[in-house]
Amino acid sequence: METSKHSVLYLRLKKRIYIKPNHRVTLGQASRLLGANDLLEKQLKQLILYEHKKSDGNRFVIDLLQIVKTIREREPDLTVEAYGDPQVLVMVSEKPVKPRIPVLILAWLLLFFGAGLAIMNFHTDVSMKEVHIRIVELITGKRTDHPLWFQIPYSLGIGLGMVLFFNHMFRKRFNEEPNPLEVELYMYQENVNAYVIADEMRKKSDYDQTQERDS
Repeated sequence: METSKHSVLYLRLKKRIYIKPNHRVTLGQASRLLGANDLLEKQLKQLILYEHKKSDGNRFVIDLLQIVKTIREREPDLTVEAYGDPQVLVMVSEKPVKPRIPVLILAWLLLFFGAGLAIMNFHTDVSMKEVHIRIVELITGKRTDHPLWFQIPYSLGIGLGMVLFFNHMFRKRFNEEPNPLEVELYMYQENVNAYVIADEMRKKSDYDQTQERDS
């Protein structure tokens, strides 16, 4: 298709995409496109960037330079303006990964009882019972070994504080702010993506160097 010399394609790569084994990756799958020519944009979305091979394993990386080269081979006069990440991570899976309910329940139980034991051990280390007894004695002027009217609200307050801290009550959110757990999961996923991309690029670089030496 003929393109104007001043045609510009704006391109933003996605961070991670999923395909099935032996399937092709198109430009529309790997990125978001915006061009002045709607017909050209629609055609470029179908442009094949890579076809998965068994030797690629369950993940591989498509680099921005590889994408620009493929676009320029088809449309030499097209100017490509790229934004965002310089690579897209392609994960290969036959089926979408579904959560395993027994493992989820086991992990929930371990975290629940582990957190409870951690709180109890902390209270034992700091002699929290003696602290409560002393506080009640200062307030009432009488010493009691079981100040339940103080300990029960304190225990409920710990649970309420955790609910407010994590901004969740079952599926209900109290506001739109991300909670600390969501932030940590996001940072973990970002670090995993960065490591996997760096590792795949290193493997690709080592393979290219080996091919050059052999040739």
